[in-house]
Amino acid sequence: QVQLVESGGGLVQAGGSLRLSCAASRNINSISDIAWYRQAPGKQRELVAGIGVRGNKHYADSVKGRFTVSRDNTKLYLQMNNLEPDDKGAYYCHGKYSTVTVWGQGTQVTVTS
Repeated sequence: QVQLVESGGGLVQAGGSLRLSCAASRNINSISDIAWYRQAPGKQRELVAGIGVRGNKHYADSVKGRFTVSRDNTKLYLQMNNLEPDDKGAYYCHGKYSTVTVWGQGTQVTVTS
């Protein structure tokens, strides 16, 4: 089994930056479909950014050029720059270990205009 724990959320003004971290209980390289999702109030959870099995990175169109996803052996990161009010929501770390899909508990991001 694997556990994912997010941190780094907070309150920031529009134009500001935050860096989210997702700590994994196992080596990140053993977890597939590693990605960040977010969910705003009243909206569906959406994919924000992820890293494929070959290390290729992918982003939602709304965050391209502003967010950067990266990882080391034990953590997944999301550097968020030039934050906009629409970026607010709960950010979740996601991964798949063997056949089990795992979610973290989420970290809240609030962006004020």
